[in-house]
Amino acid sequence: MGLLDSLAGQFLGGSNSEGTMGMLSTLLEQQGGVAGVVEKFQNGGLGEIAQSWVASGQNLPISSEQIEAVLGNETVAGIASKLGIDPATAAGQISSLLPQLIDSLTPNGQIEAGNPDVMGAAMNLIKGKLFG
Repeated sequence: MGLLDSLAGQFLGGSNSEGTMGMLSTLLEQQGGVAGVVEKFQNGGLGEIAQSWVASGQNLPISSEQIEAVLGNETVAGIASKLGIDPATAAGQISSLLPQLIDSLTPNGQIEAGNPDVMGAAMNLIKGKLFG
């Protein structure tokens, strides 16, 4: 692991946080982008929380349990397995990083049409935590 990866892990809440960010990028793509993820949270009864990540202003927090309930235990376990961590840790990292990632992908307070640069937004988020 390089110095940047190590620092990113420290600032993002764990040694696998940068890997979690990559997995979240994949998850966003699989779910139909930001709009698909927000819709999934709305269907799971957490629309207000997901909308706060899109809108300007404070992001409402989400718990690990809520992440597992909406995304599903299989999805969280799959991410955990690929990262080599337990599902509870993965859910915790997702609950911390997903709101920030969606927030950074919706800088104007709305979901843009098209394919956002998810990896670019993830890298900017990591750089901001490290150097901002």
